[in-house]
Amino acid sequence: MNRTERFYRIDQMLHERRLVPIEVFLEELDISRATFKRDMEYLRDRLHAPIVWDRFAGGYRFESTAATGPAYELPGLWFTAGELYALLAAQKLLADIEPGILAAQLAPLQSRLNALLDASGHSVADIANRVRLIAMNRRSVEPRFFSMLALALLERRRVEIDAWNRGRDSLDTRVVSPQRLVHYRDNWYLDAWCHLRGALRSFSVDAIQRVAPRKEKAREVAAAKLDAHYATSYGIFGGPPKAKAVLRFTPERARWVRAERWHRAQQGELLPDGGYRLTVPYADERELLMDILRHGSQVVVEAPISLKKRVAEEAATVAAYYP
Repeated sequence: MNRTERFYRIDQMLHERRLVPIEVFLEELDISRATFKRDMEYLRDRLHAPIVWDRFAGGYRFESTAATGPAYELPGLWFTAGELYALLAAQKLLADIEPGILAAQLAPLQSRLNALLDASGHSVADIANRVRLIAMNRRSVEPRFFSMLALALLERRRVEIDAWNRGRDSLDTRVVSPQRLVHYRDNWYLDAWCHLRGALRSFSVDAIQRVAPRKEKAREVAAAKLDAHYATSYGIFGGPPKAKAVLRFTPERARWVRAERWHRAQQGELLPDGGYRLTVPYADERELLMDILRHGSQVVVEAPISLKKRVAEEAATVAAYYP
């Protein structure tokens, strides 16, 4: 337990027990009297903690009378109750998104948050039970590979990967320079420069079956170029936009869609009949096609003609299964 952790533990014990004998501090903190004395001096003199020795009661306590002077505040993690709940919720969401990833790194923070919440008088278990993230289409990621990719990404090193190409049902070996890790629609993707293709590519992390670190430095791709490739078109498939999809939703469906953000460059228009027209740029129609079809008869593709034809063909194929 380091000194900052001891400060928080001392603060917690005084708040919970009101009066704490020195022997209890020494036993629970597992420190010597000299170390405890230095901690107390620092808390009082540097952090202005209103801790006093009550010789009649035989223990330390917070001074009951309001003192003038600088406010007492512990360093580091010090939050309001609402901020604590938000942080706990964020940690819970991350754990639900991908169990195992960053679990060891987050354990100390989780322990500290739990202690602070317990001290506030609220049940950690009850708070955690109120937060849910339901991942319907999540594909499992190997935590070891994720950690290796994250390390290479931050250390700016190349990696060699074996990635399963689901379309061709083949295993492709590539040397890549990681640029970004992206969590999108409940799944993780690696945006990277592929040295074989000499271009930016995206790899589903769950499809990566081997990761081998390389000594070579990663090729740097400017943030503006990354955004131009990955953020100017709809969905996870990158590339410059080839067209703009114009979609008209029925008044019923518009109540939901007009509040949704499909793309940062989207344009929306509320129609006189209560319907909604949405315009989004796209480079690859595969993901957009799936999103259009999930709205069924509640959406009509107005443009471009190529997308209208593609949706019609797909709908006809599906209808053929239900004569």
